[in-house]
Amino acid sequence: MRAIDERAIKAHADQRFRSEYDYALFEYYRSAKVIAFLERAGVTVRGRVLDAGCGGGGMPLSLAEEASQVVGIDPIDRFGDAGVRLARERGARNLQFARADGMALPFPGGAFDLVLSHAVIEHVADAPLYLRECARVLTADGRIYLSTAPYLSFAGAHLPRLKVPVPLHLLFGRRAAFRTFQFLARHATWTLKEPENENTFIKLARRGEIKEDDLLEKVRVSRLRAQIAAAGLRIVREELHVTATVRRLPAALARAVRDSRAVQDVFISNMEYVLAHARAGA
Repeated sequence: MRAIDERAIKAHADQRFRSEYDYALFEYYRSAKVIAFLERAGVTVRGRVLDAGCGGGGMPLSLAEEASQVVGIDPIDRFGDAGVRLARERGARNLQFARADGMALPFPGGAFDLVLSHAVIEHVADAPLYLRECARVLTADGRIYLSTAPYLSFAGAHLPRLKVPVPLHLLFGRRAAFRTFQFLARHATWTLKEPENENTFIKLARRGEIKEDDLLEKVRVSRLRAQIAAAGLRIVREELHVTATVRRLPAALARAVRDSRAVQDVFISNMEYVLAHARAGA
C-alpha cells in the first residue's frame, strides 16, 4: 500500500502555484490518496494505465511506479516542462506523454487496464462522449477512476473565494458570479481571499487579459450517474465527500444532506468513483 505523506502533500500544496513543475510535484504526492481509494475498491494499479487529462503530469508519474506502462494525455502541453522533466529526473522509462483530445482518444479499443480521470470531466465540452471514449479504450475487465465535484459547490465552482464568504454563484447564478470575479480581479483584488499566485483571474488581469470560463460541464450528482450509465458503465464504488461544515453535523444528519437530491450538489466537495463496463462481472 502506498503511504500517504500528509507532510509532503502540505509542503508541496503551499508551493504548487509557482510553476507547472511545482504543481506536478504536488500531484505526485497527492496521488497516494487516489491509489488508496482504488485499493479500498479492490483495484490494484498494474498493467497499462491511461491518464485521460494529466495536466502537468505528476499523477501519471506516480502511477508509473506501480504499473508496467503509463500514458498521460492532455490537449494542452502543460506536461512538457513538468511531467516530462520529472520522469527524466526519476528515470521513469515506462511513462509517455502526448497531446491528445479526451473526446477522440488516439488508441485502439481495449488498450488500457486502468483509465484515470482526475478532476477532468468538468472541463470537457462533451462529457458523455468523453466517458464513452474512456470506456472504449478500457479492457473488458478494466476499471476507470473518476473524480470531480458538483458545480454548485464551492470546490466545484472553480471560482475565487471572497474574504467575506458570500456564495455569489448560488445567489446570482454562475454567469453573473464569473463576471463579478473578472471585475474584482481587475479593480478590487483586496476583496479576494487567494493571493495572486493562486488566482488565475488576478494573474491574467495583471497581464491585461480576461479569464475565460473553462467549466464546460455543469456536474451534478444525479446527472453524472445517468451519464455513467449511458456510456455503458456501472459504478463499482462511489464516495461522496461533504464539506467540513456538513461533517460537523451529527452523522445521521450529515448523511441525509449528502444523499438529498435537493441540496447535495451544494454540500458535496468531491466525488470519487471506480467504474467498470456494465456488461462485465463484478
